[in-house]
Amino acid sequence: MSPQKQNLRVVNGIFLLNKSRGVSSNHALQRVKHLFGAKKAGHTGILDPLATGVLPVCFGEATKLSRYLLNSEKGYHSIFKLGVETDTADSEGRIISTNDASSITEELIRETMDQFLGNTNQIPPMYSAVKYNGQPLYKYARKGLSINRQPRPIKVYEYKIISFRRGVAADLEVKIRCSKGTYVRGLASDLGQLLRCGAHVSKLHRFAVGPFSDEISISLSELRDSYSQKGITACDERLLPVDYALNAMPQVTIDNKTAARLQKGQSVLLSKGFNLEGEGDIVRVFDNNLTFLGVGSLRNSRVLVPKRLVAAKNIGN
Repeated sequence: MSPQKQNLRVVNGIFLLNKSRGVSSNHALQRVKHLFGAKKAGHTGILDPLATGVLPVCFGEATKLSRYLLNSEKGYHSIFKLGVETDTADSEGRIISTNDASSITEELIRETMDQFLGNTNQIPPMYSAVKYNGQPLYKYARKGLSINRQPRPIKVYEYKIISFRRGVAADLEVKIRCSKGTYVRGLASDLGQLLRCGAHVSKLHRFAVGPFSDEISISLSELRDSYSQKGITACDERLLPVDYALNAMPQVTIDNKTAARLQKGQSVLLSKGFNLEGEGDIVRVFDNNLTFLGVGSLRNSRVLVPKRLVAAKNIGN
């Protein structure tokens, strides 16, 4: 059963989709948006069609805060195929070289992986959405062109072996926690280069985006099944609050008069009892009714400057 034709409605909140393999992030977004009957929606952080896992979908006012999810830490489980190199650095690409990886040991892999931990630089793959002269790199790659790419700063917080199966074409299962902008395909390819055998990603699952984990995500087929039983209510029951992704930020509560000034774009003075350590600290802002108003930054410790506000009157519609 699919949603009946209806007027699109205002929906505010975050839906946590567990994207299936073989589906583009945009296709998944459009299907979810259709089921919700929502006017406005966007995803945070593209997953390759090959990849599965957590894809937060922001509706309405939540789209204004999507940048904070884009900037958040990501967690992945992946399987690297050692000994086989492809032009896309994943299993959907064309094989460009093969090498015998049977002499590669787990100890050697672990020592090599340690070089990637911490702050480092990564050259984006040619098959990526990074733009050059206004066009994504993958469009040049499909024409057989190679563009000189500048290294980008990334941070790898965790990079460890889950399992290893030796062989001419070996399987290496890894767990990765990393900063935004990190290409797991790039990590696989770079590891293969250092091991002198080549490598690509054969499986990729994103298990976490910031505070979101795949434990609370659901697949599109599950959402459809729920919709067929309960209608649009099934969708709304899965919505998380607009500010859910910001729960780690400090909270500031202001009176309604001060809130009115803030919502007009004015900076406001906080009470003497409130103080944070750093200049520019980002905080969540609520009014006396505990209605979420958006996020602001601090100046001179007590001056609250509006950063990204939401239309409070629409929250909960």
